[in-house]
Amino acid sequence: MTSSEESPSFRLAYVPGVTPAKWVRIWNERQPDVPLALVGVPAAEAADTLRDGGADAGLLRLPTDRAGLSAIPLYTETTVVVVPKDHVVATVDEVSVEELADDIVLHPLDDTLVWERLPGRPAIERPATTADAVELVAAGVGLLVVPQSLARLHHRKDLTYRTVSDAPQSRVALSWPEEETTDLVEDFIGIVRGRTVNSTRGRPRPSAQSKDKQQKGRQSKDKQQKGRQPGSGTARRKPAAGGSGGRSARGASGGAGRGKPRRRS
Repeated sequence: MTSSEESPSFRLAYVPGVTPAKWVRIWNERQPDVPLALVGVPAAEAADTLRDGGADAGLLRLPTDRAGLSAIPLYTETTVVVVPKDHVVATVDEVSVEELADDIVLHPLDDTLVWERLPGRPAIERPATTADAVELVAAGVGLLVVPQSLARLHHRKDLTYRTVSDAPQSRVALSWPEEETTDLVEDFIGIVRGRTVNSTRGRPRPSAQSKDKQQKGRQSKDKQQKGRQPGSGTARRKPAAGGSGGRSARGASGGAGRGKPRRRS
């Protein structure tokens, strides 16, 4: 193996609309020796990408097939309807699904929302992608209901969006293979959960060898500090009273048998 193959790395998959930039920046600050590679995947393929080993972890949308995967929900997105700027919906702050009943509502094949009953009237054909559906909205063919981040991702000057109060919502989660909860995965979990760099969770614990080195270092430091303290084994011992203490003893007592001379009256 080459040295480049032996170097650690971390591959993070992410689906359209999810922006991992903040977490990537923190990772680069904390793990400068472990490059993070971003892997963009369609929402429908994200879970399989993780199961097939295409990434170490991924930011995907729930609900999804989580067989063999662990997942931590991170946040829930607002659902919006994308409309032309001159549409009547653009004049209000939010609408209900019922208020879209008379409109054609496009349902792309890559839709990430789970509907019990589709809103509005169906189009003749389903667009292949959300991007295609946005183009049809701009052409006046129909409306599109999506998570807000996708509406922002496909923003156009001639379109706008409004909140749909009672539509299904999409949750974004961090996921990884259950059998591959590595130290690097734990580190990234700590980052997305907002743990500090000094947190003991989300980072690999020191090995037994590392702990022994730390303990020996503390013991050595304690010995050095004790050696500087008075009364330690390296300090000079004070002579006993009455003994021959040499020059230092005489200096301290002022000389044996010598006192202060008396004044004559």
